[in-house]
Amino acid sequence: MLENIDFTLVNWSRGQFALTAMFHWLFVPLTLGLSYIMAYMETMYVKTGDPEWKRITKFWMKLFGINFAIGVATGIILEFEFGTNWSNYSWFVGDIFGAPLAIEGIMAFFLESTFIAVMFFGWDKVSKRFHLLSTWLTALGASLSAIWILVANAWMQNPVGTFFNPETARNEMTNFWDVFLSETAVNKFVHTITSGFVLAAIFVIGVSSWYLLKHREQLLAKRSIVIASVFGLLSSLVLIWSGDSSAKEIVKTQPMKLAAMEALYEGQSGAPLVAFGILRGADKELTADSQADFLFKIEIPSMLSWLAYGDGESFVAGIKDLILGNEEKGILSYKEKIKRGYEAQQALIALKEAIKEDPDGQEANALKAKFRDPVFIKNNVQYFGYGNYYDPDPEKLEKNAFMMVPPISMTFYAFHIMVILGGLFLLLFVVFLYLIMKNQLHTQRWLLWAGVWSIPLVYIASQAGWIVAEVGRQPWVIQDLMPTMKAVTQIDVGSVMTTFILFAITFIGLFIAEIRIMLKQIKVGPQKKEDINHV
Repeated sequence: MLENIDFTLVNWSRGQFALTAMFHWLFVPLTLGLSYIMAYMETMYVKTGDPEWKRITKFWMKLFGINFAIGVATGIILEFEFGTNWSNYSWFVGDIFGAPLAIEGIMAFFLESTFIAVMFFGWDKVSKRFHLLSTWLTALGASLSAIWILVANAWMQNPVGTFFNPETARNEMTNFWDVFLSETAVNKFVHTITSGFVLAAIFVIGVSSWYLLKHREQLLAKRSIVIASVFGLLSSLVLIWSGDSSAKEIVKTQPMKLAAMEALYEGQSGAPLVAFGILRGADKELTADSQADFLFKIEIPSMLSWLAYGDGESFVAGIKDLILGNEEKGILSYKEKIKRGYEAQQALIALKEAIKEDPDGQEANALKAKFRDPVFIKNNVQYFGYGNYYDPDPEKLEKNAFMMVPPISMTFYAFHIMVILGGLFLLLFVVFLYLIMKNQLHTQRWLLWAGVWSIPLVYIASQAGWIVAEVGRQPWVIQDLMPTMKAVTQIDVGSVMTTFILFAITFIGLFIAEIRIMLKQIKVGPQKKEDINHV
């Protein structure tokens, strides 16, 4: 019953985790992308012997180090919150979620932390080639760190390769490779890491543009822009491909997220794609009569159907199709899923009572067998989480069903901001690369300023992507199995509020400190040429 849920506690716990995750993600993408840009620059130094490449590498490495240190601090807090604020979630999926995080700590973190010391302090103390290897291994370690966390997140979005054990009421991994190589996990890793590459490329272009505007460090700026433009352009192409693959996967595993991304209330054949639009009243209380209401929109006919299914005439389910059901299209209503999930929960309660009376009795064994029955698993267990919204009152049940929709406006705007800005960044890479190769970039001051101001825009796009991924899957912490409201630790809400405020003050302070230190180092610039070989 929803009446038994303390939504104040749930909302503050969600807010605290969102605060930590979003601040953490301010630092991670730059680490992911800048590490590879640095590694390539150092490769050019080792290959050519040109000390200017060493000077350029050490400058970007200094900015990388500032960002890396603060990113580690926020990441540690994030992992502790799973135990402090989300203990029910940790219990329910600890056997699955813990494995990728453990591998991340053992393999990636030690690889990254070991070689990063050589990268920063090993100049002129180890051979050029060993130092270069350390820089590449640091970049690889950052990517390995990301992959395990993203695999865990992908499983939450699409729980595969696991089995629900009714005797322990926990999910257990049955096939590691199904979890690790699921289509959701592969798409999420490729899309997320290439978004970090794009962010880093924009960061390098923006800083280099500032130097060109100030008539400083011309060679550093031009060389950096060439590398960043090529790196960003290639990354953008992969980003578009992985985004398309992710959208097709969302159609199959999270159709409500797709409907929210496009504010699609009524399912359509030949559904148009909203290229740009302004919503009106999208977050009012949903009912069976609710309709999409745009103040203004630009649509591309049949494009959503084509992107989702590769066929411009295909049917794309809308929000109300998913809630109310669509028998013609074989879509179960949320009310039916709630009832089926409730039956699974009642069977679990009955099994626990039977085990208490006689663990090997006839009733206990019959219920155990029921949870191994493929038909019961398909028809009931896979909707286990929906049962938390059950109410015997038909009116309340219908109202609960309409509650199970993510915030439409936030998901819609975040998705479109991400896509529009991504398109602008692709164009920016092409133009910058063309003009720098023609040696005309320094004459286009407006474009250089556009490069500078693209830095905050790329961070907005990066945050928007995670809003789509995480807000768009609400109310689920694990898709179809556990709603967010059941995952929280039952602690005093005042404690969560207090730590939220403390974290907010700490993170804002760290963020301001990072910006000030970064700006100071950028203004100071790289080492003088005469000093580079003596440090």
